[in-house]
This record gives sequence, C-alpha cells and structure tokens, in this order.
Amino acid sequence: MVAPCVIDTARTLGCRDGAAATHLKLISLLVIFFTSVVGISAPVLLARYFQGKPVYDKAILIIKCFAAGVILSTSLVHVLPEAFTALADCQVASRHPWKDFPFSGLVTLIGALLALFVDLTASSHVEHSHKPSGDYLPVGTQDGGKKVGNGLSSEELVKLKQKLVSQVLEIGIIFHSVIIGLTMGMSQNQCTIRPLVAALAFHQVFEGMGLGGCIAQAGFSMGTVAYMCFMFSVTTPMGIVLGMIVFSVTGYDDSSPNALIMEGLLGSLSSGILIYMALVDLIAVDFFHNKLMGSQIWLKKASFVALALGSTFMSILAIWA
Repeated sequence: MVAPCVIDTARTLGCRDGAAATHLKLISLLVIFFTSVVGISAPVLLARYFQGKPVYDKAILIIKCFAAGVILSTSLVHVLPEAFTALADCQVASRHPWKDFPFSGLVTLIGALLALFVDLTASSHVEHSHKPSGDYLPVGTQDGGKKVGNGLSSEELVKLKQKLVSQVLEIGIIFHSVIIGLTMGMSQNQCTIRPLVAALAFHQVFEGMGLGGCIAQAGFSMGTVAYMCFMFSVTTPMGIVLGMIVFSVTGYDDSSPNALIMEGLLGSLSSGILIYMALVDLIAVDFFHNKLMGSQIWLKKASFVALALGSTFMSILAIWA
C-alpha cells in the first residue's frame, strides 16, 4: 500500500494568496527580463570588444569554458533534480505508470540521444553539402584556414558547427526556461514565489552568460545574435504569463498532478539535451580538440578554473532556486 500524501494544510493555506502571488509575478516579469538581457548580452559585447585584439581567441575560449560550467551545473544541479522531484511527488508516484518505472532517467536518456541525433544529422548534412575531401579534422581545431572542401576552409566548417551547437543549446535552455516560467506562473504560493524572484534573477544572469558565450564564439550575424538574445530574454517571462493564463482557465496550480508530470517530463528532456551539449560539444571540444589550449599550459589551467567557477556559481544558486 502506498501511504497517502501528507500536506501541511495550515502552512499551505497561510501561503496561498492569489493577489499577493500575482503582484510578485508581475514584478518578476520585469526583473527576469532585465537580468536575462544583461546575462546574455555581457559575453556577446565582451567578445566584440576583444575582437581584433591579440587576446581575442584566448578571451573567447575562457568565456566559453565558464559557459560550459554554467550549462553543466544547470543540467545536473538544477534541472535534473527538479524533474526527479516532480515525478517522485506522492500525487504522481502513487499512480500507474509513474510508480512502475523511473521515467525521469528514461526521458533524460532520450534527450541526450535526441541531441546526439540532431548533432550527427546536421554535421552529416554540412559535410555532404560542402563535399569535404575526407580528411578528418576534430571540431574546434585550428589549422590556419586549410581548405577541406570545395571552397570552404576548416575554420568555416568549425564556425558552422559552433552555430549548430549554439542553436541546439538554446533549444535546450528554452525548454528549461519555459518550465521555470510556467511553474511560477501557475503557483499561488507567495512563500515560494518571493525568494524565487531574486534567485531566478541571478539564475538568468549566469545561464544567459553560458548561452551568450557560445553565441559569441559562433560568429552569427548581428541580426541573428539579436534574435537569439531576445528569445532567451523573453522565454521565462512568457512562461510566467502562460502559467498565469493556464491557472485562470483550468485552475491547475504548480502542485497539481498534471502540472508535475509535465514539469518532470519536459525537465528530464531538457536535462538530457543540456548534459550532452555541455560534455560533448563544449567541454570535450575545447579541452581535447583545441590546439590553442594544447599549446599553452597556462591557458588550459585558466580554462579549467573558468569551468569550475561557472559550475560553482550556478550550483550555489540551487540553495534558493
């Protein structure tokens, strides 16, 4: 027999205040949008400042390693535990089929395999469309612009790969941002929302820096950079508004079984995508296939410190959000 759910009714009723919750959510729309803009714009502007200077490549590499730490910590410390918690809630775990199988782990695996499939498909498409000569060059290597296909240098192929990585990464982060916003928007618990507003502001700064670092290195046009920055900045606020609409129409809040199932499944999928992108397309590429780092030991040490700092800062935020 599964034990019935035990709910602290007095505390729950004391914290449930629709008017106060709505007021906090309206404030959070502006705060989160502003901090998202600051977070994602900072590395992009920093990269443009260093562009053309001798330290440009090194600065971009260190920014990207910091970004990789942020993304890896986001997936393992924030998204994945929240997904497991949502599907382990007694309202969900006491029912079939959720109590019969660890769906969080399964969907995380599916997310990682999906990211790999997209990566392989897009890479294969790039290689075939540009008819490479067959010489294998690891992603992220530098060879002075040697031609590897008909009219396309290896540096240009690396840029195409970096653009793909940035776009898939943004998709994974957008999944995560929608879940965060939707959960907050549906919540009527002011005790939960109040600390979340400040915590999510810092969360968006660091996550934005992570994505912005990858966008900066990819060499997109100004219009594409602006579009990607805008999409990241508005996704969480749009999720909050959507959550408020869902609650007003259906009456579901963030603690309803259906909301928990949706949060758990989308969170697991997002986590799988982010784990793959952080480990394979960011960390492995820079630390094992980048000749710039391999030729300068101090740069490798600095990059590892940046990776550790990004992971640490994002992990500390898990105390509050």
